[in-house]
Amino acid sequence: MGWLAYLKEFTIWSMLVRLVLAMLIGFLIGYEREKLGRPAGLRTHILVCVGACMTSLIGIFIWIQDPQSDPLRVSAQVISGIGFLGVGTIMVRGRDHITGLTTAATLWTTASLGIALGFGFYEAALVCALIVTITTGILCKLEDDKKKKNRKFHFYAEIEDVSDVNDIVDKMIGELNVKEPLIVPPRSASGHHIGIEGYVLVEGPCPPDQLIQELRKQKGISFAVENQKISI
Repeated sequence: MGWLAYLKEFTIWSMLVRLVLAMLIGFLIGYEREKLGRPAGLRTHILVCVGACMTSLIGIFIWIQDPQSDPLRVSAQVISGIGFLGVGTIMVRGRDHITGLTTAATLWTTASLGIALGFGFYEAALVCALIVTITTGILCKLEDDKKKKNRKFHFYAEIEDVSDVNDIVDKMIGELNVKEPLIVPPRSASGHHIGIEGYVLVEGPCPPDQLIQELRKQKGISFAVENQKISI
């Protein structure tokens, strides 16, 4: 196609098309993040994509001025440098709950899309943008539905006798399917007690009180409560 070949040339119009496409793709990906209230939203994704596109254009411009130069040198720094921006979106809440990983990944992918557009690799950039949109939009909903059906119920319990710890933990794992049991200092005033934290995978609707009752029935357990996650 003649028009596509023309857009792959380094002209003022092709540069304009690449930057505008970078803005539109950044908008498309950032809009979904913005709706979910993520730390990096619409403006961030647009700026990342356009900025990455600009680094590619700079590399091509430098190469035209000096054919001995490497046009990929500037863009290569974007791929590694964007990681620092992505880290700022990742937050750890509690021991096993991390948020922001998808946003960090979309930022990195958006930068890659901008670089591709800057070099005139339109076909791959548009296909990749479509894949990213499907992944963050449609697959995200499927993932959320799965999480709602299979959620983690965290608990804290206290064991009355330290010598019974191994037997009680083994029984919790075998009979109640407790995951990742962790021995911790007791929260009560009883000095001879020992605390234990863990979680149970709950499939479908299951009242927390029912799980707590099952834990309290275990021999050697002083008490058991739901363990609220603490943000750090």
